[in-house]
Amino acid sequence: MRKGIIDRFEGDFAVVEFNGQTEDLLKSDLPEDAKAGDTLIFEDGNVIIDKEGTASRKKEINELMDKLFED
Repeated sequence: MRKGIIDRFEGDFAVVEFNGQTEDLLKSDLPEDAKAGDTLIFEDGNVIIDKEGTASRKKEINELMDKLFED
């Protein structure tokens, strides 16, 4: 199993980060509803969106941003 995070989309490709390194993957190989910031799980030739992982990362980022921008 491998996990990656979609950094951005460029044309027909998704730039996915795996442990600090990026790879360009065809968007057509990803779930149709995948979007930037989603955590993906790659296992046995299947790719699924890790909804829990994505939500956890977003919560952590929002908490860090709240701390950064406190008055």
